[in-house]
Amino acid sequence: MGSVWQLGLKHIGTGLAIATLLLGCDQLPKPPEANLPSTDTVTVEPPDTDTLRLLYGRIPTTLNPHLANGFQDFEVARIIYEPLASHNADGELVPILAAEVPTEKNGGVAADGRTVTWKLRTDVLWSDGTPFTAADVVFTFEFASNPVVAAATADYYDSIDTVEAIDDHTVKITFKQPTPAWDLAFVGQNGTILPVHVFGDSNNERAREATANLRPIGTGPYRFVTAARGRWRFVPNDQYRGTPPAFEQLEIQGGVVPYGAALQVLQSGTADFAHNLQLAADQLTSLTNTETGQLVTIFGPQVERIMFNFADPDVETETGERASPDNPHPFLSDRSVRRAIDLAIDRDAIAAQYGDFGKTTGQLLVAPNVYASDQISHTYDPDQARQLLTQAGWTDSDGNGIRDKDGIEMALRFRTSVNPVRQQTQALVEQSLANIGIAVTNERIRIDDFFSPDPAQLDSLNHFYADLQEYATGNATPDPTIYLSWWTCGEIARQANQWQKPNNARYCNPTYDSLWQAARIELDPDQRAVLFRKLDELLAEDVALLPLVHRGTTHGVSQQLTGYELTPWDTSTWDIANWRRP
Repeated sequence: MGSVWQLGLKHIGTGLAIATLLLGCDQLPKPPEANLPSTDTVTVEPPDTDTLRLLYGRIPTTLNPHLANGFQDFEVARIIYEPLASHNADGELVPILAAEVPTEKNGGVAADGRTVTWKLRTDVLWSDGTPFTAADVVFTFEFASNPVVAAATADYYDSIDTVEAIDDHTVKITFKQPTPAWDLAFVGQNGTILPVHVFGDSNNERAREATANLRPIGTGPYRFVTAARGRWRFVPNDQYRGTPPAFEQLEIQGGVVPYGAALQVLQSGTADFAHNLQLAADQLTSLTNTETGQLVTIFGPQVERIMFNFADPDVETETGERASPDNPHPFLSDRSVRRAIDLAIDRDAIAAQYGDFGKTTGQLLVAPNVYASDQISHTYDPDQARQLLTQAGWTDSDGNGIRDKDGIEMALRFRTSVNPVRQQTQALVEQSLANIGIAVTNERIRIDDFFSPDPAQLDSLNHFYADLQEYATGNATPDPTIYLSWWTCGEIARQANQWQKPNNARYCNPTYDSLWQAARIELDPDQRAVLFRKLDELLAEDVALLPLVHRGTTHGVSQQLTGYELTPWDTSTWDIANWRRP
């Protein structure tokens, strides 16, 4: 399966959510089952050799990937919908609905970076028998880029000016400016194509109410049948091209806690695949029975990090906005304070919890390797941290063990999702910062609240009503343009954009913005790599955040399962048509 495979923990595709040990099915949101096909037409039977069973920590909420609320939605939707192409584990583009990958040599990619032309397969049918054509690609662009729809994938289409159907099987994309990252749109989990004959009347403000969101018509190897009690069932798509999928039935069970999922795959053999097992290294190792299941890990772009809040989470504007960039944080806005916190935290101790499944890092951009900077390092030095705080005027004037200045004490609230490894990290950080005179109060947030895109959910990471928060994410594609845009001034999450922008730290540096603008249009790949490294180096110099651990993503996989080839650049289900059991 390639040299990238190692024993350890994996990248969540785009996804920012992580399964947790302490959440049960009754605590997770249920899909709107009243709008689903009746379960009376399908008998739910115990799993057997003809059933492929996949376990997830969260319950899917939609089957429309462009309206996804988290990784679980992408994972399930990717079984049904397909993109024009996707990146394999080595970062190479693999055609899926496209007949070939566009290149300058075959005339698909313009030398000036202004256009790309895709040739489509001619043998693809939607699961209802309707031919797949260029009109579906054009519509997908119109849907994903429609501001009224507010698609979760909108950023991947933002650089496009027009998408034209040259004929039924040729699509020409014209960009607003020279765009080296032409493979962001229509590629991978964010690039799946929707059928215009199904969604054509839903490209409006009522998009999330469309019946098709839960009654999908796709081109993938399986078609959706029904859902009940967190269990989603699929059967082979008889319109699928090529070799039919191997299983008579595919079942996804959501809301399964990691420990229980690991037991089913690694011990009892009652399930075939457990997604992203977020358990401590010693637990994972102790649960593994090599005769039943195995741990499969791929190291991609996933970095566990602590985010600083550059805004004051406890002060409101006249309109009631908290954590507004108009109100700087009383001390985290000071680089010397952030640097002191950086020096005080022992990354090696945190990474030790991950065992072989994580590596200490100070880098934000860890994959692909060509973008990794040799100018970024990390140091553990509590004595230097104390000196920096004292020089900045933060001393313990009242002898209570907490540094203060001008009547403000250095007390921090540190939030993260409920997760045993993260709670241990919180404890280590609390102890480390107490050692330099900073008090920390740890808060655990329910996973679906922490990663919620709902503007009304005040505990979400984009509201960030705390001083520090921890989670893991990374670039969803080998090209990090969109990922690195998350630290630009225009991407700050705030009341005006309903907290839908990704810059939840409220970091803003015009120099960073200028570098990013240069990188997004630089056509020379070597110079572009230099610019990406400079962006990462500037974030490190500013101590804009604290990268902690380069995490692998670890799945539990049945020893009986073959044919899979996981990639950090798409969902784990991207090649599910090839999965087999001898």
